[in-house]
Amino acid sequence: MKTIIRNAKQLVTCASAGGKPKRGDAMRDVGLIEDGALVIDGERIAAVGRTADILAAHTADRMIDASDKVVCPGFVDCHTHAVYAGDRLNEFEQRIAGATYMEIMAAGGGINRTVQATRAASHQDLLSQSGDRVFEMLKLGTTSVEIKTGYGLDTLNEFKLLDVIDELAHWHYTNDIIPTFLAAHAVPPEYRGRTDAYVDLVINEMLPAAAVWYRRIFPRVYTDVGRWLEPPEADPAYPFFVDVFCEDGVFSVEQSQRMWEAARGYGMGIKAHVDEFVSLGGVTAAIQAGATSVDHLDVTTAEEIAVLAASDTIGVVLPAVNFNLGSHHYANARGMIDAGAALALATDLNPGSAPCYSMPFVMAIACRYQKLLPAEALNAATINAAYAIGMGERVGSLEVGKQADVLIVDAPDYRALMYEFGSNLVNTVIKRGKII
Repeated sequence: MKTIIRNAKQLVTCASAGGKPKRGDAMRDVGLIEDGALVIDGERIAAVGRTADILAAHTADRMIDASDKVVCPGFVDCHTHAVYAGDRLNEFEQRIAGATYMEIMAAGGGINRTVQATRAASHQDLLSQSGDRVFEMLKLGTTSVEIKTGYGLDTLNEFKLLDVIDELAHWHYTNDIIPTFLAAHAVPPEYRGRTDAYVDLVINEMLPAAAVWYRRIFPRVYTDVGRWLEPPEADPAYPFFVDVFCEDGVFSVEQSQRMWEAARGYGMGIKAHVDEFVSLGGVTAAIQAGATSVDHLDVTTAEEIAVLAASDTIGVVLPAVNFNLGSHHYANARGMIDAGAALALATDLNPGSAPCYSMPFVMAIACRYQKLLPAEALNAATINAAYAIGMGERVGSLEVGKQADVLIVDAPDYRALMYEFGSNLVNTVIKRGKII
């Protein structure tokens, strides 16, 4: 089926030259076409241009009028923890009363509180709750999402989470769901005081099993007759990452390096939680390990920003965390862009530090508190975020041959996405050419 979206007040492509993430001055270019139009053929984008030119060259089975509206790529949320059970409402009150995130974690709360609830939850309960979250994100314009494990923290429960992520990826509308294995999210209670022993468990038991899981299970191909077909090897279009929380009181740089090295040995991609609270040199170590992205970066030094800018690694900042924790200190996203780093934005959706589903709200925060221009925020939430999960050749921009993941926004100017907050301007979500 062919569809033409026509008469867009602004068609915003977020296209990136040379098949690379955007940096520097390119971050201020959203590829804006006034009175724009888009041709979708099946699941792919077939043409992009001005309405008069598109209508002169193409016919379609369906016409969508986008008069006085913006057409832009679907958002890519490249850092989430969307599969979990329970909530952390008590800790929300504790923080208001003055307790810090790390104090709560040291007292047995934080991540381990969610681990307790998640371990007790069934696969079906996790699937139902997580499916609702991902659908809420879809309504807000997120059409591709990374989801981490990390609330199991033992072999059985980490793979329970992987299986939920796999099932979400194959029945949910947002079916570009990229799995990240984050068994090194925290040290579980049963290993308290024995961090090295837990690192050994991750390296010697969990990572080999995760490599087998990925090769055998993700992704599957769904046929029209409703059968699951499993290829013998994983589709390289769908990467699989291993993440480590390299932070004071969690995993040291040396422990993180051991886990990254082991993951690379199995052909997995590398990600890193770094510099959320204390700068340990984890940015440089992760980049040297070949990390696709380094995430958080709240206290990253000028020296390590320069290292990031000189690398191919994407820096992912998560301003909803700072907002939620009531912090007045945000990652130096402005300095990262000015230094030449490739920057992406994400929600960090999780029950403790960022109960946030909305990429538009994240962009609104980034513009106000991190001094990103609206164009920079949109590029960071689309094309650069796609590269942060290894999907930049497939999603994140409106370009011929790419997947037709498209939003129609109820505003005549894309900057309204950052200017307004507290409501949802997304009028229509199109995923792989289908109106959701």
